[in-house]
Amino acid sequence: MAVPLAYNVRNLAVRRWTSAFTMGGIALVVAATMLLAALVGGLKQMLVATGEADNLVVLRKGATSDGSSQVERDAALTLRALRGVARGDDGEPLASLELVNQPFGYTRDGQRENVLVRGVSPAAFAVHRGVRLVEGRRFRPSLGEIVIGRGVLARYAPGGVGSAVRFGRRTWTVVGVFDGGGTSFDSEIWADVNDVQDDTRRTGFSGVRLRIDPGADRAALVRRIEGDARFTLEAKPETTYYEEQAESANSLYVLVLTLAVVMSVGAVFGALNTMYAAVASRTAEIGTLRALGFGRGAILLSFLSESLLLAAGGLVGGAALAALAVLAINTLLSGVQFSMMTFTVATVLLRLSPAGFGLGLAFATAIGVFGGLAPAWRAAHLRVVDALHRA
Repeated sequence: MAVPLAYNVRNLAVRRWTSAFTMGGIALVVAATMLLAALVGGLKQMLVATGEADNLVVLRKGATSDGSSQVERDAALTLRALRGVARGDDGEPLASLELVNQPFGYTRDGQRENVLVRGVSPAAFAVHRGVRLVEGRRFRPSLGEIVIGRGVLARYAPGGVGSAVRFGRRTWTVVGVFDGGGTSFDSEIWADVNDVQDDTRRTGFSGVRLRIDPGADRAALVRRIEGDARFTLEAKPETTYYEEQAESANSLYVLVLTLAVVMSVGAVFGALNTMYAAVASRTAEIGTLRALGFGRGAILLSFLSESLLLAAGGLVGGAALAALAVLAINTLLSGVQFSMMTFTVATVLLRLSPAGFGLGLAFATAIGVFGGLAPAWRAAHLRVVDALHRA
């Protein structure tokens, strides 16, 4: 015969303050775990969403990103003329010659940090179709003009269009603001590629982005690029490129799990204290239950159920707290500033996910089980005579 669950609920209500503090500790663990998972999920989503299936990224063979690649000018100009590259309404190839630089920039607070600057050619806005101007105009070449992503606008140019931004060897003028649709481009500053070459004193490019003609054979185009003996280049779909970049975020999951385990240990001790105190104060009650015919298994299950109810309350509270925090961060702060492995700062929108909730559920359940099992075992193995005698 099992002890009714309503009995356990009433006991938690009687010890409402102790129960509330224990649930609060569990809720903090769940909320922190879900928020960290939301950060990782948002980072991966931001990177994966950046790529377009009909774009090719061409880098130096062996390079893992734009920042570690170098493509000579002759090679870049050859790529523009390849058959299979789409052309715009003006007949020009949809090939963006790009140079990525990470100079020190200055935030609105005067702090110095690396900022990702992408020098692009005029075809960039046609190649990266998800990027659109929402304010101002495009930059003009050789005039030190830039357009800035909405995600970092307030960080580097709070005055918007017309602001002066310092990075590299000169001061630049913001002439436009663009929206990258939640992609990594939102955290970048775009300038004319020739201006960036002059500022960095480089003659080549980091890579070339090509839009494939709808009727072209992508595999054949890739083979032609990689088979050209004059250059050592590698081409891959833009979606594949950013999926590979997102894999670097997997290491953050290890950090999430480590922090969650550390916090969970503290929450387990809190649950242990609560349940041991419950056993000590209800010795006579336990003896009475045993005298009424409830077996050791029923007593053990009853106290373990109370611990799991505390965990369930903490899970609900933690999930609600995490949801409110994500809403506040994304709405009021427009995301969280996150230092990438490239030493630049990206603006990441937090994204709650079933995986993050599952992680919170797993830790809440573990806290409930490990925090309640030992006290429940002790309660189940109290001798009936001793328990009644203490009454």
